[in-house]
Amino acid sequence: MADNPNYPPIERAKKVYAAELPPKGIFDRLLRSGKSVTHGLTLIPIYMIASLLIGCAIAPGVEVYHLITGIASNASGFWQTVATGVGISAGFITYGFAILFIIPLANWPLKKHVVPTRGSFHSSKFLAWYLHNSLTYIVRYSFLDYVTPTPLNHMFYRLMGMKIGKDSQVNTSNISDAALLTIGADVTIGGSATIICHYAQAGYLILAPTVIRNGATIGILATVMAGVDIGEGARILPNSVVLPKTKIPAGETWGGVPAKRITL
Repeated sequence: MADNPNYPPIERAKKVYAAELPPKGIFDRLLRSGKSVTHGLTLIPIYMIASLLIGCAIAPGVEVYHLITGIASNASGFWQTVATGVGISAGFITYGFAILFIIPLANWPLKKHVVPTRGSFHSSKFLAWYLHNSLTYIVRYSFLDYVTPTPLNHMFYRLMGMKIGKDSQVNTSNISDAALLTIGADVTIGGSATIICHYAQAGYLILAPTVIRNGATIGILATVMAGVDIGEGARILPNSVVLPKTKIPAGETWGGVPAKRITL
């Protein structure tokens, strides 16, 4: 479609994307025609899968709880109360270690289907990505902060499809789209930094790989978005926002909102 200057920029983008990415298949057409209903129906099996996986992780925690409280079953009321508290906390820790392995196991067949693409959010091509992130968030919002930063959070991200080089430090759980993220060797990701490999544009969803090369540093609370390539030894200052598709040359320092090159 030719670009018509009579349309505002956003409207031109919508028309171009609409021309390039028509809905395909009956399922996609249903998603687009009845978005609220079909989106809700699509969530039902996702919640069922999540319930099954969370339940499998909770089960060994329940066993630990019963084991600890059973030891104090003939003790006085005070010690039974203590045992109940310890049993609950020990059960939660057991759940946490279990969920770190159960979720990646369920995600295993999804990783290869989370690939760079763009299209309508209400499209079957994004189902694998949607489920991949949903599984990640189960761990992120229930236990991952308790093992960040340790080798366990690196293990979890690698099992979810992220590539992490030797001697890198990931001090955040605010990571989405793990299967699209590559982190080189000797990289430092600051506390509570956010890294995502998707963004929305003109009503469409774009998945794009993000690469953080050897020796780079991402400051605390910084945000790195999709399609970004951060060169070797580059530094992103704290609280900065690196916009999608930004290419940062090796050794440079960037900062601000949006992030730009800074000469120190």
